[in-house]
Parts: sequence; C-alpha cells; structure tokens
Amino acid sequence: MYIKKILLAVALIGLLLMAGFAYFVYNAVFIPNTAFNNNEAHVYIPTGAKFSEVMEELRPLLEDPISFEAVANRKEYPQNIKSGHFIIKKGMNNNDIINSIRIGNIPISIKFNNQERLENLAGKLSKQLELDSLDFLKVFRNIDYLDKKGFTPDNALSMYIPNTYEIYWNISAKGFQDRMFKEYQSFWNESRTQKAAELNLSKTEVISLAAIVQKETAKVDERQRVAGVYINRLKRGMLLQADPTVIYSKKKLDKDFDQEIKRVLYKDLELDSPYNTYKYAGVPPGPITMPDITSIDAVLNFENHSYYYFVANVQNFGYHKFARTLSQHNRNKREYVAWISKQKVNR
Repeated sequence: MYIKKILLAVALIGLLLMAGFAYFVYNAVFIPNTAFNNNEAHVYIPTGAKFSEVMEELRPLLEDPISFEAVANRKEYPQNIKSGHFIIKKGMNNNDIINSIRIGNIPISIKFNNQERLENLAGKLSKQLELDSLDFLKVFRNIDYLDKKGFTPDNALSMYIPNTYEIYWNISAKGFQDRMFKEYQSFWNESRTQKAAELNLSKTEVISLAAIVQKETAKVDERQRVAGVYINRLKRGMLLQADPTVIYSKKKLDKDFDQEIKRVLYKDLELDSPYNTYKYAGVPPGPITMPDITSIDAVLNFENHSYYYFVANVQNFGYHKFARTLSQHNRNKREYVAWISKQKVNR
C-alpha cells in the first residue's frame, strides 16, 4: 500500500513536470514574442553573420529573447543562418520569427538617378545595399566585362538606367551589374533602338546627348525642344557648344567633382578635354551625368524645329529663350549676361 502511494506520488509529480514542460514549450514556441508597436519590423542580417550578431539585431524587437534563443537552438538555426532582408510581423511567435528569417529573404526597393560618375553611383548603392562602394566600383570598372558588353570606361555609366528596382539587399556586386545590364537591354526595346538608328547615333551616344539635355534644363516639358537644338547642330555639323560639358571637363581635369561652378568663363572654353564640346565635335565619349529616362526619350523624340541656339530666360526662370539665328541669339545672350553680372556671379 505504501509503495503504491509512492508510485502514485511519483506519477503525479511526473505529470506536473510534463505539464509544466509542455506549458513552457507552448509559451516558448507559440506565444507572440514581439516587442514593437508597428505592424512589422525590418531585419538585415549580413553575409557571414554569427548567431550572436543576429541576436544583437533581434533583441530590441523581442519580448523574451531567452525563449527565442532556446527555440532557435532547438531548430538548429545558429547552424543555418541566412543573410538578407527579412520582415517580422507584429504578434509573431518564436517559431514564425525563425521561419521568417530562415527562408524569407525579401527584395527592397532601391533607386538612383543624376549620378555624375560610377564613383557616385557606387556610393549611392552602398547606402541602400549591403556592400560598400569599393565592392561595387571594382566590378563596375572591370574592363573585360565592359568590352564584352560593348561599353568603354568612358561610357560605362550608360549601362545603369535610373529607375526604381526591386533588389535583394545582399546581392553581389556582379549580380547587381548583371541585373542592370538586363534592365538596359529591356529599356532599349525595338522602338527606342530604331529611333536611335534614325538619328545615326549609338545607344550610348543617345544617353551621352541626353545627359547634356538633362544638365541644360530641369524642366521636363522643355527637354524635347532642347534636344532638338542639339540634333539640329549635329545634322549641320556644328559644334554642340554645351556649357555643361565645359563644367564637366573642368571638374575632370581638376580631379575635383565637388566644386560648384555656376558660371562658365571664356577661358574655360579652351580646356583641352574630349568632353569639351566647344573644342571637339560630336557627342562626348561618355555621359556627363546619369540622365533621367525623360531626357533619353526627349532625345529619341526630339522636337522638330529650326532653332540652333538657346540661353536662359531671365523673365521665366528655369526655361530658355530659343533662337534660329546667331544675331537673335546674341540679343538674348546679352540680356542674360547683363542679368548674371548684376547678380555678381563670377564663378
């Protein structure tokens, strides 16, 4: 009888322990374990991260980090860490969280535009993706790749069409470059390619010309007209004589792209650079900036007119006055020079 009581007591204790363990497991695995108020939290896990680094990222987001760590170890997550961008939703339990950061790498939206050089593009990307700017720049400058794809170091920026893209945060630099080349090919559809051929310009020349248009006017509704001026000059064999190319030439020769130049001086027109369209005929060897798609399409769909000159309109800031003859242009130019001199802008 006494032994039966002991066995019964042991059984009861065992049941209590099992119930307690089951309760602990239930709480650890299935009870919500998020500590943020937003609907979701974004988690970025670097390539090669250790579990301690993952915990450092997650700890502020968890109500009970200890239970999460216990479940993570049980599911062997520390031995199977995946890098990338993950989303944890409010109210998720430990099991859901681990599943999310194990298999739920989600692309992010990135965008870039108006970058003057590959260096600027690489810097812009490093602020949005995992890699640093040097990782991107090394790949962007790869001569063998550029040659294989039909680019040169001068026009390599042309490959990157400014837009918003869905990209994996932990994408490799080579993977990003390959993706952008596919986007470049997609952008140059049959219609755009045919229009470039009708202009007797290569795709990269169109982009280089569009970069000038972009720098000349911020007004999208004026870009086709400005493009028409440069198309007219090319057809007539005239120099493009675009001030933005002079500014770019000076920055490149000075090796200082941070300098701000508001006024082109006559001596600047003599700068010996293939980008200086006051000295060298035709389209520059590469873009002086990354043109918007609107600027590229403005060149391909240029306004057909008889203007050969334009200058800033001081009565309608942001726009320009266009002229068919040099004498008419010189009158417009005198008005602009008088205005800018009055503003005391010397450089």
